[in-house]
Amino acid sequence: MEKSFFKQRYEAVHTEWKQTVERKNEPVLEGNGIYERYMFPVLTNKHIPPFWRYDLNPERNPYFMERIGVNCVFNPGAIFLNGKFFLVARVEGTDRKSFFAIAESDNGIDGFTFWDHPVVLPETEEPDTNVYDMRLVKHEDGYIYGLFCTERKDPNALLSDLSSAVAQCGIARTKDLKTWERLPDLKSCSAQQRNVVLHPEFIDGKYAFYTRPQDGFIDTGSGGGIGWGLSASIEEAIIEEEIIIDERQYHTIKEVKNGQGPAPIKTTEGWLHIAHGVRNTAAGLRYVLYAFMTDLNEPWKPIYSPGGHLLAPEGEERIGDVSNVVFSNGLVVQDNGDVFLYYASSDTRCHVATTTVNRLVDYVKHTPQDPLSSYACMQQRIDLIDRNLEFLDSGRA
Repeated sequence: MEKSFFKQRYEAVHTEWKQTVERKNEPVLEGNGIYERYMFPVLTNKHIPPFWRYDLNPERNPYFMERIGVNCVFNPGAIFLNGKFFLVARVEGTDRKSFFAIAESDNGIDGFTFWDHPVVLPETEEPDTNVYDMRLVKHEDGYIYGLFCTERKDPNALLSDLSSAVAQCGIARTKDLKTWERLPDLKSCSAQQRNVVLHPEFIDGKYAFYTRPQDGFIDTGSGGGIGWGLSASIEEAIIEEEIIIDERQYHTIKEVKNGQGPAPIKTTEGWLHIAHGVRNTAAGLRYVLYAFMTDLNEPWKPIYSPGGHLLAPEGEERIGDVSNVVFSNGLVVQDNGDVFLYYASSDTRCHVATTTVNRLVDYVKHTPQDPLSSYACMQQRIDLIDRNLEFLDSGRA
């Protein structure tokens, strides 16, 4: 007997999903030596279970049409718990609304499978229109915190302006990733806040935050870069003073915007930060990742700032809903020093790059700082060339 159209469609969709989830990932070894990229993304919209998108009852859905579509999966927070890797991904429906969903994997590079239900995130008294880009951190107070962007329509915009929005930092906490407690949004002196990250340790008995103050929803305006501020409480988080610890600079990878990525990695040398930098081009904004290090005892003081980007979009990573973008808000560091850096490309899909704490520390300490002019950059390169030529001529190579 010939299969019904419904059954043919169901089997095809289910097979594609199963093959995507079970696909093995392999490292791509060519690169810069700092990390390894991987052949396939770790999460895409094809990882979304069919029962999230289709009504599986043939009487209600005889043509097996997608009822609630998913556009993309990106910008995941990350954490390692109970021997498993968990990503709290931003899932964007075809209706443009984002929500959080958890996918887990045994090895952190493939096999990521979504839990049956998305994260049920409680609302505040002023409901969010959109939520996205959660940073996860295990804080020394015993909670796992998720800090994310909460977006609402700008109440002061003209009636004809349906794009202006206000972005603030939402805060939620959990012990098991299943039940979430919503806390009041972070308050600061800045008109808008995005890319806010909680420092994993108390500083002078207070909660410490990396911020990104900005005047408008898109434009940073007077916001000078990655900020730092303290709050006496997390239940009513208020930052009364922000200082800029990593400034935007003219004609660099972070001249338009920059923001902290995941919570920093604690090393014996200092706090190692992964951030994103944005510059303008004729083709639009270009987002890359870069690294820097701050003092171990005074995390607001930079001690190493390597020039240039750490990771930029390559190949198919450059294509998507918002092209030429990489963005990271999640990483995992294991006890043996292995690092799993999760990043999204072009606001469309999630990837992983693997490295070690030692390799990242070596990169940050020994990559020269951007001297901020073409002539000085040329001199840096000539110095490297001359040292290498001398070494080759010595016969020690």
